[in-house]
Amino acid sequence: MAPRKTESQATDLVKKVWQMADVLAGQGIGYTDYLTQLTYLLFLKMDYEVSAFGEPSRIPEQYRWPTLIAPKLVGKELKLLPEEKLEHYEEILAALSHDEYPDGFVRSIFAKAQNKIDKAPYLAKVIDMINQVKWFDFDDDVKGSLYEGILEKNGQDKKSGAGQYFTPRALIKAMVDVTDPKIEETVWDPACGTGGFLLAAYVHMKAQSKIGAKRKRLKEQGLRGQDNTPLVVTLGSMNMFLHGIEGKKSPIMLGDSLLSRPDELADVVLANPPFGARPSGSVEFKREDFVVETNNNQLNFLQHIMSLIKTGGRAAVVLPDNVLFVKEGAAIRRSLLQDFNLHTILRLPSGIFYAQGVQTNVLFFTKGKPTTDVWVYDFRSNMNFSMSKNPMQRKDLDDFVACYHADGKGGVGERSETYNEESNPDGRWRKFSAKEFLDQEDCNLNVAPWIGTKKSEIEEMDLEQLMAAMQQKLTTINEAFASVQQAIKESSHV
Repeated sequence: MAPRKTESQATDLVKKVWQMADVLAGQGIGYTDYLTQLTYLLFLKMDYEVSAFGEPSRIPEQYRWPTLIAPKLVGKELKLLPEEKLEHYEEILAALSHDEYPDGFVRSIFAKAQNKIDKAPYLAKVIDMINQVKWFDFDDDVKGSLYEGILEKNGQDKKSGAGQYFTPRALIKAMVDVTDPKIEETVWDPACGTGGFLLAAYVHMKAQSKIGAKRKRLKEQGLRGQDNTPLVVTLGSMNMFLHGIEGKKSPIMLGDSLLSRPDELADVVLANPPFGARPSGSVEFKREDFVVETNNNQLNFLQHIMSLIKTGGRAAVVLPDNVLFVKEGAAIRRSLLQDFNLHTILRLPSGIFYAQGVQTNVLFFTKGKPTTDVWVYDFRSNMNFSMSKNPMQRKDLDDFVACYHADGKGGVGERSETYNEESNPDGRWRKFSAKEFLDQEDCNLNVAPWIGTKKSEIEEMDLEQLMAAMQQKLTTINEAFASVQQAIKESSHV
């Protein structure tokens, strides 16, 4: 058997894949459209490679990979003309994306599939490029890393808007490390994007046991994600497949998580749900389990997650600052303190997301016991990151992870503040009594920053970091202004 290919070879392949992307971009074919077609074709090629080793193919014979390569004799060679490849490829997509296709995993990969490379010679180039690589020679971890690299590079394309689907992997890793999901537990992400949280949880949980039955259960039942965008379901399902997470159906489903109460409950929820107002034209819903009716996406996802976790279950959710103070969320915050243990808030810095301008936090909470104290880690003040020149790394969150003090049982252990007004006023870890928040009419959780901004650090910001910081300040001012306007409007109707 040939030796497995290495990470460096995977890196070289990513470069090759993106060189082709640049060629197609010159023909007006965007990165995201290219990535989607790459995913469809890659799945067909890998299915064919696996079947060559005796595994059953998921694809009917007339739609398998060889039919795109050499199905007919032209002159003295078996080949297919570019125009014929284009026509046959579109036939394959139509067949595999059909709602009644029997293989659920294939349906997820090809959800609402359409061909976006409509220039036959260029589609033929992509097919030939994929055909030259023996993908089976890569280990699952290497294939997964390769695809994650492609997704991350796609997320950097500001024109495509793909960055909204990509949460920084360093942040995901830290969130998984402290919530510490166990191999026998079930992890959900109701707005899963390309599956970053589920994959990080899988790696964390898989390492806990080598028992085959436990790992099989983890792959088939331990992970569940949902997203309402077909493109994202395709990318996320392929991400699972390349990491070796495959079964009768994909862990990722196409659907709107907010439309109804969850039919099952999760032990752990990890999520970075979409921000902003619910898009106009979306299906309206009414949830009896929700505390507040609103079209605010982040408040609705927070309420959904509060319903989704089991008693004793835990959640870690990325949410914008306004969830902490917006008036319409007051009743939700009160419930979060009274019916849940909101034990930790991580204030995130600017420059860690491809989409700039929104200040965010991670809320960590468990269900079943009221909150006594809220511990806040200020990872925002005097922290300067940029996606291009100074991206956040997992080691940057080591101090937060140490302060969080996970107890190894999915909970938190004994904690100690690093902040002290006299001896360490710049300590980032500080405790607040839940009563301080509950005594306020709006239950405002947005504590004032206590670490001073250092002039020298402002001077060291590059232009990208400075623009991100200015955008965040502007966003905060606009949100505060909108809040005041709403208060004035409400008082005028009293």
